[in-house]
Amino acid sequence: MSAPVYPDPSHQVPYPMPQPGDNSMAPYPTGPGGYGDHSQAPPPGFNMGYHQGPPPVMYQPGPVSGPEHGGITPAPVGIPAAVPVGVPPGLEYLTQIDQILIHQKVELLEAFIGFETNNQYDIKNSLGQRIYKAKEKNDCCTRNCCGSLRSFDMKIKDSMDREVIRLIRPFRCVSCWCPCCLQELEVQAPPGTTIGYVKQDWHPCLPRFSIQGPNKETLLKLEGPCFACNCCGDVNFELKGKDGGKPIGRISKQWSGVLKEVFTDTDNFGIQFPLDMDVKMKAVLLGACFLIDFMFFEMAG
Repeated sequence: MSAPVYPDPSHQVPYPMPQPGDNSMAPYPTGPGGYGDHSQAPPPGFNMGYHQGPPPVMYQPGPVSGPEHGGITPAPVGIPAAVPVGVPPGLEYLTQIDQILIHQKVELLEAFIGFETNNQYDIKNSLGQRIYKAKEKNDCCTRNCCGSLRSFDMKIKDSMDREVIRLIRPFRCVSCWCPCCLQELEVQAPPGTTIGYVKQDWHPCLPRFSIQGPNKETLLKLEGPCFACNCCGDVNFELKGKDGGKPIGRISKQWSGVLKEVFTDTDNFGIQFPLDMDVKMKAVLLGACFLIDFMFFEMAG
């Protein structure tokens, strides 16, 4: 078997070098159909990476994937994603979803002996993947003496344990006939920056709320049923425009089963809103859900 024969370098044709003024050897085509001049601005209508349709899915950062994430690996930490202008840090994920599920955790001490503990919640997307977690913060005396009327600070954190939303509820008495004792909740995102309020509207029979902006201007309305209690069914609070009209979303207290409903105050909620709604208003609706839970579905210890 003969050895391989390599060509003699001295007999190879030299690579042609471009001459001054000769465009035949230009490295990039500049005519129609070519790449064009990189120094020129793109023509009108040129796609700069934006596209029509729903935005690309951005997962909350997390260390690893697992069953709780549905087998989908979250975005690695440190890789920046395209963030819309004006979105508070940590709320980027809310820009691409139109519903949220909230599940209150069962507290064994509270379930067995009736001692009121700080409420804790898992906030999930429609696939059941946890995107945030929330925990009430106040003292033991306030929880067990004031019951569902208690004031609290609630911290909502993302999967990196960063606080992205803070809910502040002052203590207010409840009276159907006294319009000066109406419930109110302040929503901050990030903590320290107020983005809106949830304020109870006076009505002798119906639970009604105003979803307000940072200057307490009414932007949306929430209207609940005459009897805000779920007897083997869901309770819906319809979301409407500030002038009423056709519902554009809702907050639903979902039926959890006889055992949970009777012996615990562990609740499940669902929030639906338009996909293109301002992300800050989505966060305020999240706060409205917690206020509704405390007002109508929190049992005394």
